[in-house]
Amino acid sequence: MWEYTDEVKDHFLNPRNVGIIEEPDGMGEVGSMACGDALKLFFKLDENKKIKDAKFQTFGCASAIASSSALTEIIKGLTLEEAKKVTNEDIANFLGGLPKEKMHCSVLGRDALEKAIANYLGEEDKRIEGEIVCECFGVTDLEIERAVRENNLSTIEDVTDYIKAGGGCGNCHEKIQEIIDSILGREHPVKKKPAKLTNIKKIKLIEETFEREIKPALKKDGGDIELIDVDGNTVFVRLSGMCASCSKSQVTLKHYVETKLRELVSFELVVEEVQQ
Repeated sequence: MWEYTDEVKDHFLNPRNVGIIEEPDGMGEVGSMACGDALKLFFKLDENKKIKDAKFQTFGCASAIASSSALTEIIKGLTLEEAKKVTNEDIANFLGGLPKEKMHCSVLGRDALEKAIANYLGEEDKRIEGEIVCECFGVTDLEIERAVRENNLSTIEDVTDYIKAGGGCGNCHEKIQEIIDSILGREHPVKKKPAKLTNIKKIKLIEETFEREIKPALKKDGGDIELIDVDGNTVFVRLSGMCASCSKSQVTLKHYVETKLRELVSFELVVEEVQQ
């Protein structure tokens, strides 16, 4: 389980300012339920152009709800110029910190605030700028660069924690690494062509990855996974425990299990679930 601060738990169990504002001055919507987190933020200004009320609707995990609740508390009483300066780190700090794997929830809040302010100012939604790097989550190279610079990120895992890029199929990992290395002034090594795995070696590596990486991670959240069979590049598994009844089991399979196997064994591997 993630280690949450008392502030995160409080804002998750007792979220402030949940709901909508009829005829808001500004409204921003970010994320997608298909990707796991979505946030809609509303605010209303007073006669002095300060935010007098802010409300939200969030679909997501405990950190997403807590971050949204914290954001609405932070921006109340601020002018729009002051609100523009609120960062995802401000949201995380307000909550006493977030697990690094959940920092993307604070980024979601920051992005929703920026959209809500743009909405009030009558600015059109920004066109997608830059080149799409992560196809799974639609993240561009410029968004990755911003996250790396603003949050001093240094690994692909860091980038995934903050903006989800790289958390899907894993095909974008090399490009993300190139962006990180470029910003940090590191030489990007030439990638060697991986040696072809024999079937026995492939199965052994898959089994080792399950025991060392995948099973321990799932067991922390009360779940488990069993390797059933390997047919060519298709890995058949069965989920059990909390994972078996979880509505996001397919996200776990594709965005964690499959990604880990592609990273540590072979990029050609595909995970399929065997039903009970």
